[in-house]
Amino acid sequence: MKTNRYAAALALACALPLTAPAATPTHVATIVRHKIPDSDFPIALAVTLPPGTTLHFISGQVPPVVDKAADANSPAAFGDTKTQTVGVLAKIKEILQGMGLTMGDVVKMQVFLVGDPGRNGRADIAGFMEGYTQFFGGAQPNLPARAVVQVAGLSNPGWFVEIEVVAAKK
Repeated sequence: MKTNRYAAALALACALPLTAPAATPTHVATIVRHKIPDSDFPIALAVTLPPGTTLHFISGQVPPVVDKAADANSPAAFGDTKTQTVGVLAKIKEILQGMGLTMGDVVKMQVFLVGDPGRNGRADIAGFMEGYTQFFGGAQPNLPARAVVQVAGLSNPGWFVEIEVVAAKK
């Protein structure tokens, strides 16, 4: 019977014990959050993840309904930018908790804001920050790298806020 040389080599390699010692670091690397120099603004300039960090990508979350009597396609159903921000971040916090994570594990945040008709079509950054700082900065000091962009619209005309995050755990 003719033996396939590659199959024989593979069988031999699988049969050999693994003798190489596992690499053991001399110190435990941690996630590093780089502060913005001379600033107390509640975002990180950058976040550095060490090898072996597990990343969790949380899909974009949108605000929950706060007024069920209002038209489901209106801002009245979801509230102002601050209310929507708090609702979205509370949903993200709940998702993270279900995964054994916390808001302190968020390392990157992408925020999409729609211009508020009551503000001449400009995004309500102040309202967003009022909601955001209830979750980041202060009592929860682990700040994410973050981007905030104003978009023309989201899939529901009543939504002003959508947020996606990346969480990391060593």
